[in-house]
Amino acid sequence: MPDSNAEEYDLVVIGSGAGGKLIAWTSAQKGQHVVVIERKYVGGSCPNIACLPSKNIIHSAKVASFFFRSGEFGISKENVRIDMAAVRERKRKMVQSLVDLHLDNYTKSGAELVMGSARFVGPRTVEAELAGGGTRTFRGKNVIINTGTHATLEPIPGLAEAQPLTHIEALELDHIPKHLLVLGAGYVGLELAQAFRRFGSEVTLIDRNSRLAHHEDEDISQALEEMCRDEEINVVTNAKITRVRGRSSDWVHLLGTRDGAELILQGADLLVAGGRTPNTSRIGLGKAGVETTERGYVKVDERLQTTAEGVWAVGDCAGSPQFTHISENDFQVLNGNLDGGNRITTGRQVPFCMFTDPELARIGLSETEAKARGIPYRLAKLPMAAVFRAMTISETRGFMKALIDTESDRILGFTMFGAGAGDVMATVQTAMLAGLPYTALRDAVIAHPTMPEGLISLLLAVPAKGS
Repeated sequence: MPDSNAEEYDLVVIGSGAGGKLIAWTSAQKGQHVVVIERKYVGGSCPNIACLPSKNIIHSAKVASFFFRSGEFGISKENVRIDMAAVRERKRKMVQSLVDLHLDNYTKSGAELVMGSARFVGPRTVEAELAGGGTRTFRGKNVIINTGTHATLEPIPGLAEAQPLTHIEALELDHIPKHLLVLGAGYVGLELAQAFRRFGSEVTLIDRNSRLAHHEDEDISQALEEMCRDEEINVVTNAKITRVRGRSSDWVHLLGTRDGAELILQGADLLVAGGRTPNTSRIGLGKAGVETTERGYVKVDERLQTTAEGVWAVGDCAGSPQFTHISENDFQVLNGNLDGGNRITTGRQVPFCMFTDPELARIGLSETEAKARGIPYRLAKLPMAAVFRAMTISETRGFMKALIDTESDRILGFTMFGAGAGDVMATVQTAMLAGLPYTALRDAVIAHPTMPEGLISLLLAVPAKGS
């Protein structure tokens, strides 16, 4: 039976992350009656606890590294000291300014923001347990699920009891951990391991796989491990952790095996960075007729529609690649479909960027993916030491490489591990979107000395067809 107490809305959005807030603001500006239900973080994880706060902290670590390298630039250094409370305060100020901006957008757009925990109680019907007490029930012509993900805590005996840090708590530390154990060498683990090492922590980076960032090409993994070694980060790969003892912020022992031998690692703090789990288990999806995948993500089609009529999902919880820029693109797809169009996610470009120092950026195919799919390619590779801009700023670590189709001059993929990699990648991505041959970039006039100028030298090295 329909809930007679339900408030009727054109659009009900669960979660205020990138895709959800954008569809809410846009729909409200069109004159629709819109409500967004947010459990805790206004604007979602990106401006509060993930992307932007982490890059803020990472930049502080970069500045710290310049102090420690100052002799290289002819500048004397004395009494260098890291004040983590001040680092945290800089981050908090930025977050508050972003939250204020979001609240202003709700006011200007006319979308209603309700703070509380939401769950489905029927088809297109959502009950919110309000943060200030009481409940409200909403029924939408359309409902958007935008609940995101959280850090995965593996069922290793003793791990939960150790109360480990996730990226959320790590970015709120007001002290420098004496010895930080980082469990997981993906994007989050690598970024924060390097940042805390630069702040002065002893850091051990642990991963179950045989190499760092194991989804990337082997030369990338090798370059990342060399970076860690040069910054005195202890790297332990092929590690199977079977038990955790102690408590983070006091002392922690990780017990397990490595290549068949016993492994014991000791530290003061433990950060878990071993993947993400969708926030879908407690929101009553079954009552709405919304199915999930085996891994718990909301099951959607290429139009982002769920298995329930009038219910859609965007962002991480929908199994989209876990980047804010992809959630924003989910909004564009969904906005078009709610307006009667037929936009799909199939075939879209997914830019990858990891904000270690130097950055790792990739667009299109990697060598690993090309080989797995049997796609032939011509390869050009250039060390960053050959890029004039990199020389001038003493940031010559890394390389860039391009994959070019063997029959045409189409760019299949681009990877860069080097300073400014994300910005340079955007130049290549634009050329790929336009369908330009690599020769258009090779023969372009690019300002000197800039990082994108390195693309000219890179693409001059593309082998001739048939070679």
